[in-house]
Amino acid sequence: MDPAKKNIVSELIKTYDIKTAKDIQEALKDLLGETLQDMLEAEMNEHLGYEKYTRDDESNNYRNGYKTKKVRSSMGELEINVPQDRDSEFEPQIVKKRQKDISEIEQKIINLYASGMSNKTIIEEIEDIYGFELSESLISDITDKVIPKIEEWKNRPLDPIYPVIYIDAVHFSVKDSGIVKKRAAYIVLGINKDGVKEVLGMYIGDAESSKYWLSILNELKNRGLKDIIILCADGLSGIKESINAAFPNTEYQRCIVHQVRNTLKYVSYKDKKEFASDLKSIYLSNNEEQARQNLDAVDEKWSEKYPNAMKSWYVNWDCITPIFKFSPQTRKVIYTTNAIESLNSQFKRLNRSRSVFSTKLSLEKALYLSIERISRKWTHPIRNWGVIFGELSIMYEERIGY
Repeated sequence: MDPAKKNIVSELIKTYDIKTAKDIQEALKDLLGETLQDMLEAEMNEHLGYEKYTRDDESNNYRNGYKTKKVRSSMGELEINVPQDRDSEFEPQIVKKRQKDISEIEQKIINLYASGMSNKTIIEEIEDIYGFELSESLISDITDKVIPKIEEWKNRPLDPIYPVIYIDAVHFSVKDSGIVKKRAAYIVLGINKDGVKEVLGMYIGDAESSKYWLSILNELKNRGLKDIIILCADGLSGIKESINAAFPNTEYQRCIVHQVRNTLKYVSYKDKKEFASDLKSIYLSNNEEQARQNLDAVDEKWSEKYPNAMKSWYVNWDCITPIFKFSPQTRKVIYTTNAIESLNSQFKRLNRSRSVFSTKLSLEKALYLSIERISRKWTHPIRNWGVIFGELSIMYEERIGY
C-alpha cells in the first residue's frame, strides 16, 4: 500500500475506533458528510465573494446561519448544515435546494472516472468547480463500489447462440510491482439474434495461447453460450485451435481489416494506396476461386519489392476464405470493424486521458464503466440485420433455431 494511504487508513482506524465493516461504512459516511459541508462553505464563499469570518463592507449581503437538512446517499442518510445568506440568494449546487438524494454526486465522480480521468485529474476538476480538494482514497472508495457490479456482469448468463462474435484487443500501460507494462485488454463483442451488440466479456493481460483462449471460450460456455456461427478475430496466438476444441462448428474468420493493416506494415508510404487497392481485389472477389487468382496476381506484382508482404495471406488462407460464401451485406459485417469501432473509440479516449493505470483493477473499473456507458446506446439492430439474419438462418437452419 502507498505510504500516504497507509497513514490515512491508520489515522482513520484510530480516529473512528474501527473494528468491523460496519464501522468502516459509518466512518466513510461521516467523511462524506464533512466533505459536503466543506464544499457548501466553499460555494458560499464564492457567492458572497469573501471567506467565512471576514466581511465585505461594500456588500449588504452576509452569512445568516444554517439550515439543517437530511439527505440520502449510497452510504445512508446524512445530516448537513446548509449555509444561509441574509438576502436568501444563495443557490447551492453540490446539494441543491429541495434535493433529498445526493447519490448522483458519487455518480458524477464515477462518470469522470469512466471518461478516463485519473484520480488526480478528478480531484483537480472538483477543486476547480468547488474550491475543495477531495482525497484520492475517497474517490477510490466511490469508484470501488462498481466492483461487485463488475463481478455480477462478468458472471451474468448469456444467450445460447450469437450469430457473430468479435474478439479485439486494446493495449494500455499498467503499473505492476512499480514497473509500467503494456497489458492487452481483450474484448469479446457479440451480435445477438436481434442484431443488437453486446459485450460478453473483457479479459486483461495474460499471454496468448491455445490454453488461454480455451479457458475464455469455456467460461462463455459455462455462462450458457452453446453456439457461435462466425467468430471474427485477428491472428491471436492459439485462437484457431481453441475454437476448434470449444466450438467445432464455428466459422473462424480472420479480421480482414487487421489482415490488410498487417500487410501494409511491410509497404513503403508511397506504395500503400496502390497496394491497398490491389488487396481489395482479393477480399471483394465474387468467390474463393477468383480470390485465389487475384491473390496470386497481387503477390506476383509486389513480391520482388516486398517479398514478405503477402506471406500471411497464404498461411492463413483457410481463415480468410469463409467470407466468400456470404452476400456482400453479410461479408461487410464480418470483415469490417464497424461493429466494434464505437467501443474502440471510447477505449482510445481512456488512453488519451490516462497514460498509465495504477493497477490492473483500476483499468478494469475504467473499461467496465466505458462499456456500460457506450452500451446504453446499443438499442437498435445493426444495419441490414434483417437481410443478414435471414441469410444466416437459411445457411445454418438447424443451428440458428435455438
